[in-house]
Amino acid sequence: MAETKLKEAIRLLYTGRSRRAELFRYALIVFDVFTIGFFIITIPMTPSTKIFLIDIAVGLLIFCDFMARLWIAPNKVRMLRQIYTIADIFVILSLLLAPIFSQSFAFLRILRALRLLHSYHVLRDLRSETPFFRRNEDVILGSVNLGVFVFFVTSLVFVLQFGANPGIDDFIAALYFTVSALTTTGFGDIVLTGTEGRLLAVVIMVVGVALFLRLAQAIFRPQKVSYTCPSCGLKRHEKDAIHCKHCGEPLKIETEGSD
Repeated sequence: MAETKLKEAIRLLYTGRSRRAELFRYALIVFDVFTIGFFIITIPMTPSTKIFLIDIAVGLLIFCDFMARLWIAPNKVRMLRQIYTIADIFVILSLLLAPIFSQSFAFLRILRALRLLHSYHVLRDLRSETPFFRRNEDVILGSVNLGVFVFFVTSLVFVLQFGANPGIDDFIAALYFTVSALTTTGFGDIVLTGTEGRLLAVVIMVVGVALFLRLAQAIFRPQKVSYTCPSCGLKRHEKDAIHCKHCGEPLKIETEGSD
């Protein structure tokens, strides 16, 4: 009975709609951002006992979060197959085994950035609490996806090229290269070395441009709201729609009223 109550309490923290649950999920986002920043700062540093101890402490916290989510998951096999879960496993191993393998697998830690794309029902919280988010959801999500991609790839460029490429001597240089490649500007003052560097540059240009175009589409196309039609399943409608334009089903889209 006690175990069942504990499991339900944890489940409500991760998936519930109470104010306490929302604050808990926001705290997890702050923790994610902190860990990503810590990883970027410590990657170029010389390994020390203090850094190893912090690595282990952070790894244990991420491990506890991982086990809690796995415990309450209705379909554990499905969860273990998700890219975010696999990324967390690699991050945990790279942290807890850091004293054994030193910095050999430090680059795996930037996979933690992928958690920002799958953030503990935070999008649902923002959608229910913030009218501004509901009105501009596509633009906000497009900006977040593009921002996380730029951050993730910049981190990847930094950890793979730092020390081996004289042009990538700090994180800002990696960011500069990523943005210039993403926009296909290509000034040529910084180039990635090696086969993996060239392949990474191709990924930045192809995937990055696609995300940028998707964001531009969300900004310039007519604004619509997300609401699933109960009859035909159409998900996007005009803000003032009272009937589904596809099947004619009456809609009950929440609004903030007229000015």
